Amino acid sequence: MKSLILFPVVLFSLLACTEVQKSDQRTRQLVDTIGFAHLGWQVDSVVNRIQNTYSAELAAAKVDPSTSWRVAICPHDDYTYASWHYPAVLSNLKAKTVIIFGVAHKARQLNISDRIVFDTYPFWHGPYKNIKVSSFREELTGHLPKDLFLISDTLQKVEHSVESMLPFLQYYNREVEIVSILVPAMNTGKMAEIAEPFAAAISTTMKKHNLVWGKDVALLITTDAVHYGDEEWGGKNMAPFGADSAGYIKAVAKEHMILDSCLTGSLSLGKIQKFASTTVKPDDYREYQWTWCGRYSIPFGLMVAVELQKELHADPLSGKFIGYSTSVDHKPLKVDDLRMGKTANASIRHWVGYASVGYR
Repeated sequence: MKSLILFPVVLFSLLACTEVQKSDQRTRQLVDTIGFAHLGWQVDSVVNRIQNTYSAELAAAKVDPSTSWRVAICPHDDYTYASWHYPAVLSNLKAKTVIIFGVAHKARQLNISDRIVFDTYPFWHGPYKNIKVSSFREELTGHLPKDLFLISDTLQKVEHSVESMLPFLQYYNREVEIVSILVPAMNTGKMAEIAEPFAAAISTTMKKHNLVWGKDVALLITTDAVHYGDEEWGGKNMAPFGADSAGYIKAVAKEHMILDSCLTGSLSLGKIQKFASTTVKPDDYREYQWTWCGRYSIPFGLMVAVELQKELHADPLSGKFIGYSTSVDHKPLKVDDLRMGKTANASIRHWVGYASVGYR
């Protein structure tokens, strides 16, 4: 959805950037000051409006407030569109340290693939104060074979998927710390090769500090669901069922099939593999089969979760369906008076799906 930036909101962006440039130059700054809230008063207003506008959707999620996700999947599109998914998922992500698996939208342009990507920033911009990067990062990279990861601030500083999570994470926990990991193109064999030692590194670090999965450390995977339509997708036709109401119904039905068969219920490597084969072409892992931008972040993050479950001898993970929506099935949240906006249009010929899942 964020491939096109609309010019009417550029003035807001310039004004917003003026406020954030005062931060330490070693603080990772913002990519998107339009689609996401980035100031404390904006976040407060957005959360309040979501609670008032989408009370029915939040109630339908039916998540016990005492639940602490060990793993979660959350959309990362403009708050005006994805809106209620953020609090529905992230209010139950209660760990102080959150390891975030983000989409690497720009990786191909930088010729980065087949390795997970870390950054070197000590802080990331937060709406209430700068967000500390956990010392976990250096401990994790210290345990990983050097050929399995890359450190690239160049890629990290142009990616919006991780920063979308931070305002809500900090809203619910002012002391939250993060580790940002971007997952570029790789096949499932490479994912498995990296996931096993990476999970072992997480387990070793947690045991060293006597930390509990879900309470002290959690995994968060960011993705938007299907990108659909035949307009404003860089000249591509991404509407295999047609860009009309009949095509929309078929596409949403497929979305629910993916959620039901791959991402909810008891988590297994078989389900993860099915998700990968559904979203990535079998003969070319760099190309979409079904246009989820998280076609790499989801299977890799979930593989790490399955391996971590083994390492910690933890209870089996089970995915709870929190919700599904699209950018055209509800009225967008009003944000234009908050110096925010939208980074792309939404119509029956250009829409995005949003899926959210929590794993106990």
